[in-house]
This record gives sequence, structure tokens and C-alpha cells, in this order.
Amino acid sequence: MNGEKTILVAGTWDTKDDELSYLSEVIRGQGGQVLSMDVSVLGEPKLPTDVSKHDVAEAAGSSIQRAIDSGDENTAMQIMGAGSARLALDLWRAGRIHGVIVLGGTMGTDLALDLCAALPLGVPKYVVSTVAFSPLLPPERIPADLQMILWAGGLYGLNDICKASLSQAAGAVLGAARAVEAPSFERPMVGMTSFGKTVLRYMVTLKPELEKRGFDVAVFHATGMGGRAFESLAGEGAFAAVMDFAPQEVSNHLFGGLSAGEGRMTHAGHAGVPQLIAPGCYDLVDFVGWQSAPEQLRGRECHAHNRLLTSAMLDARERQRVAQEMCNKLARATAPVTVFLPRAGCNEWDRAGGDLHDAEGLRAYCDEMRRGVPENAQLQELDCHINDAEFTNAVLAQFDAWIKEGVIVR
Repeated sequence: MNGEKTILVAGTWDTKDDELSYLSEVIRGQGGQVLSMDVSVLGEPKLPTDVSKHDVAEAAGSSIQRAIDSGDENTAMQIMGAGSARLALDLWRAGRIHGVIVLGGTMGTDLALDLCAALPLGVPKYVVSTVAFSPLLPPERIPADLQMILWAGGLYGLNDICKASLSQAAGAVLGAARAVEAPSFERPMVGMTSFGKTVLRYMVTLKPELEKRGFDVAVFHATGMGGRAFESLAGEGAFAAVMDFAPQEVSNHLFGGLSAGEGRMTHAGHAGVPQLIAPGCYDLVDFVGWQSAPEQLRGRECHAHNRLLTSAMLDARERQRVAQEMCNKLARATAPVTVFLPRAGCNEWDRAGGDLHDAEGLRAYCDEMRRGVPENAQLQELDCHINDAEFTNAVLAQFDAWIKEGVIVR
């Protein structure tokens, strides 16, 4: 029933009571229910909330008085952020909420990112923020399925402009709670990374083949946020195995591109998830195409993928460093690892005769991988390109062997 969906409405009810009450009214007017949470520190709401600020502080192992006594608003809000995150997860696990909406300026948005990050993929999360889509928000703190809308003209008090944003947000989170099909994981899941069919094509063959074997397949676009989502789910043990064939976010992190964070290429290993690894696009560093290239990438051969994304080539020495970093990360894995090394190239642009072909750079990378592949990983060298049938055949052969050996469970 529509009326059975309950939305957690969180914010500083001491200063944003009118706006949060308006959000709640819209949700109730659309047939939803509201559970209110106060994350303020100094003041009191006009009416008691379902979850008080004292409840929130205590959930963080602290108290409102300690937050006040800290004398620092940043410290105080981090206490409230930690407490609100724990309580939101508890409420969801208890079946008491089906989605969440948080409202705030920079302080409230900082807290909102913590709260929303605590909730699993598939739980509708909406943030109404004065800094939505701002470079103030680090990608590594943004949950994979977070939705945001700019709180235009709403820094202080209600008006017709900000009501347009607030009402949209209220309707969106309630609609999402009604419509969402959260992951059921009824079939074992394989997590795969890629970069788009014009560059890396193995997924076109692998996805249907894995589905024939009884697996679901999730392919992540490895351009920063996609890699973060992949790593988050891998760390939760959501995958029976991973096919991390586009780890160029490791290169991005090393050389100032679109990073998925320091933890890229580590979470599956830490969680004991079997890993099939290949260096798709390892030789490229991605940056925002409509901005000037970062200083450290200027003067290089580049490929403009579109108006949003441009990729710069790494030289031979830098590729060796990428190989070393990948090997160091894989050495920490607690489950089997197989590394496939396609000696004829690792993206469609670097084939012999291609725009970004660099035989010396590819050779330097391959040599470093041979030297550095850790003892816990098996290296398979392939006389083919990553987009050739020989590559997918080798991957499927190893995958099938791991099923037979019980390494991959279905």
C-alpha cells in the first residue's frame, strides 16, 4: 500500500523547522508517512521529533552536552553525523523506514553524506542541499545511488522558489520508495568493470555466457563513481567473483585523474572474493574534457572520448609504476587471484596502428607485471588483445575451473 512507505526526514529542526515540516507535509499529502530525526545541537524544534538530538548523540557514543562543550561546530556535527548514520541503518534494518531525505547547507550536507552512506544500495536517498553538485563534495563520500537537488533560494525561510525544490524532492523520495526494486541477490552476482563498448568489448561476450552459467552480472563504468560503487559492493561481499578488467582508476588516482579513491582494487581482496584481473585502459589517465588538462598531464597524446571525458597517455616509466601499484594491491588479497596479461594491447585505441599505440610502453608494463605479480596471484600471459575472442575464452576457462574447484560458489 502506498501509505505504508515511511520516509526518514532528517535535518536541524531547531533552525530548519519550517522547511522540514513542509517536506513532511508534502510526503504525507502524497499518502506517505514520516519519521522525523533532529540532528541539531544548540536549539530545540517547535515540536518533539520521533528521533531526538539526544538519541542521535548517544548513538555516536557521546552526548549533546559533549558536542556543545567541544566548542567547535565541525566536531559537534561529526558526532551527529556518526549517530544519525547508525540510527538510520538501524531504522532501515528494523523495517521502520523505506527511504530518507536530508536537508541542509554545507553543515547539513556534510552530515547527510554520512547518513546516506550508511544505507545499502537500493534504499532511496535524497539530499536537498545548497551545495548540490558542487566541487565541495568529494566523490569518495557520495553514495553510489544518492540523488540530490539544489535547494535554490532556500538558505533561510520558505518561499515559492525553494518550495519547488522541496516538493520535488519529497515526491521523488516517496515515489522511489514505492517503485524501487532493491537488489535481491537471488542469483550469485559477478561484478565487472569496463569503460564502454567502443573501448573495451569483452562484456558483450562475457555477460550472456555468465548468465548461462546461472550468474547475474553487474557492469560498472570505471570513471570514478562507478569504481566507488564497485568497490563498495565488493567490500560488502555482494559478489561471488569480480572481473576487474578496467582498473584505470588506479592510474587515475596515481596521476591526478578521475579517482575512485585510494582503496580501488582492494575491497574484493579484503572480503575474500575471488578476482579475475586484466589491465584494461591501464595506460590512460582520465580527466574532465571541458576543463584544461591537469598540469601534470599537459603536452601528452590524448584521446577526447567526448566533450565530458578526455584520456591522456602514460609514458613507459609511469606504466611501470601503475604495474607496481596494482601488484601491491593484489598482494593483500585473501582469495584466489588470476591476472590476465593481453600482450597485444589493453584498449581499442592502443592496437598496432591505433591512435594511442605505444609498443615500448606496453612492453614496459608487461615486463613490470611479470616481475611484480605477487605469489598469491596466478599470471596468464595471452598472445592477443583484450578485445579479442582469445581473451574472453581464457577468462571463461578460468571461471569454469574455479566453479569446479569450489572457489566460486553458485
